[in-house]
Amino acid sequence: MELQRNIYKKILLDLKKKMVFIVGPRQVGKTWLSKQILKEYKNPIYLNYDNNDHREIIKKQIWLPDIDLIIFDEIHKMPKWKNYLKGVYDTKPESIHILVTGSARMDAFKKVGDSLAGRFYVHHLLPFTLAEIKEIYFSNPETLLLERSGFPEPLLASDLTEANRWRSLYTESLLGQDVLEFQDIDKVNAIRQVYQLLKNKVGSPLSYSSIARDVGVSSMTVKKYVEILEALYIIFIIKPYTHKISRSILKEPKIYFFDYGLITDTGAKFENFVALALYKHTVLKSDSSGKLYSLGFLKTKEKKEVNFALYDEQNNLIEIIEAKISDFTASKTLEYFSEKYKVKGVQVVYNLNIERVSPKGIFIRNAKKYLENLEE
Repeated sequence: MELQRNIYKKILLDLKKKMVFIVGPRQVGKTWLSKQILKEYKNPIYLNYDNNDHREIIKKQIWLPDIDLIIFDEIHKMPKWKNYLKGVYDTKPESIHILVTGSARMDAFKKVGDSLAGRFYVHHLLPFTLAEIKEIYFSNPETLLLERSGFPEPLLASDLTEANRWRSLYTESLLGQDVLEFQDIDKVNAIRQVYQLLKNKVGSPLSYSSIARDVGVSSMTVKKYVEILEALYIIFIIKPYTHKISRSILKEPKIYFFDYGLITDTGAKFENFVALALYKHTVLKSDSSGKLYSLGFLKTKEKKEVNFALYDEQNNLIEIIEAKISDFTASKTLEYFSEKYKVKGVQVVYNLNIERVSPKGIFIRNAKKYLENLEE
């Protein structure tokens, strides 16, 4: 079975305008998607920097003159790759389109004065969520996704055992070879320890000092390791929402995993399941609109907390969301924040038969129905 990706047509349209970067976790389907796009062209060429023969073609730019699409895979591993792409893009004929893919966080280069500024569009390819598969492919997609995660291989595996075998190999690859791109081999064991500790902290405020004590390194080192795990698309971070943006930087963030299948606690796994769907919603909406949408959470000094908050680039709250496995009574904290900020509150419940609105205006929604209708 082949699972089509929602961003496919958007990428084809953007290739006519600028370079396109497809970024996202390893084994999420970037190479597969790029090769599907390749079929739309008459004379394309696929070049992977990890391949010795391809590397020579890339360095010497000795592709045939009549090609109409160049796909550069893993090009971020090339020294001064940004300047290289700028040179290729600025000197190529208009008839040649360029598609770039990679697993490390290539979107981290969006900086003022960057040599590639104005020359590319970014499209994030993230694991499947309910909004992308709904019931087109599976009869109970919410159950399958929650159990296996949205990565294509475990999702399509013949059984849960095969999905778990994939997860074991995937984790080893990420925490071995991929980590070495960012850090020397002596630090890999400490990063593995941080990774193992983070699996039990999903949805909780992240204390760098607490993890530092457990691992035996400094808080700044832990922060650096967390940034590496984020850069490798192993985790994503959400920060507390506040009207004063600078204050949110000082507060403890929360972390979630792209592959939430590794989480054993049912409540934490479901919260991560919802978090990824909301995060993907904001990322893809930002990609397609050119405006920034963000996912955060709400928390007061009195420890009142709501799992998630969607907000725009003007820092205006759009919606606040609480994730529950089976509680159909509206959260008092959700009601508090909804009234305080005059914003729509939604309680997303996994086991819920009848949707309703609480007396104080909180929408109590079935998780499947709510998440499959998120815009992507």
